[in-house]
Amino acid sequence: MTADSLRFALPKGRMQDGVFDLLAAAGVRITIGARGYRPTLRGLDGVTAKLLKPQNIVEMLDIGSRDLGFAGADWVAEKGADLVELLDTELDPVRIVAAVPETAAWPPAKGVLVASEYERLTRSWMSREGIEGRFVRTYGATEVFPPEDADCIVDNTATGSTLAANRLRIVDEVLRSSTRLYASPEAMKDASKRAIVDDLVLLLGSVIEARGRVMLELNVGDAQLEAVVDSLPCLRRPTVSRLFGEQGYAVKAAVPRKDLPKLLPAIRAAGGTDVVVTPCAQIVR
Repeated sequence: MTADSLRFALPKGRMQDGVFDLLAAAGVRITIGARGYRPTLRGLDGVTAKLLKPQNIVEMLDIGSRDLGFAGADWVAEKGADLVELLDTELDPVRIVAAVPETAAWPPAKGVLVASEYERLTRSWMSREGIEGRFVRTYGATEVFPPEDADCIVDNTATGSTLAANRLRIVDEVLRSSTRLYASPEAMKDASKRAIVDDLVLLLGSVIEARGRVMLELNVGDAQLEAVVDSLPCLRRPTVSRLFGEQGYAVKAAVPRKDLPKLLPAIRAAGGTDVVVTPCAQIVR
């Protein structure tokens, strides 16, 4: 491996499984040896990798000791890092929200105490919303601070269940976040590194696109063809070919997975038969 290899930061912790699965689906195999923190990548030449906590990945990309890495958009915003966002993996979606006790009045009076792990985001939100008060930094378990130790919190939530369990209600949304692929600006100026990054973004993007779609195949008679084709929300236009013996058509299209509950009955009603649904591995537009 040469000295100018692309330096890839992979997340350690809760993000790891989702990111590793995404890379594997794109053909990049990761082997973690006895050393633990320096995995080997197969299927991605010219790259060295290191496992780091997502917050540290943001910092290492910002100072330029890492070229490429996965991190949450919330921590990029929190640290004010000047990074190039390349791809939203759509993994680990969360909202950064402001929450108060269920019975608390909102908006607050002066002198409110706001607790959060996100100091930059919280102070910015307080200024933007005209909230006068003090900020206190937390180090985990932010939801337990109200009502005795804080009037309001700013925290991340996926479902809102933890907030509800602690009798908190959401009063504002500060930011939406997910696991994303970032690069340092300097790495994107290097032609050889940029080429590796562009190829990886293409591969990962094809997997993400495919995860949201399925391949739909069906048969339809001559008279019903137009109605069936018009009902298909495909990428461009479906593939249509004559069946053996000139008896109708075979139709094939990649359609959004989320549309299947409404789409399948509509296809049957329009005259489609012999419908087969299969998952897609990768889709490159």
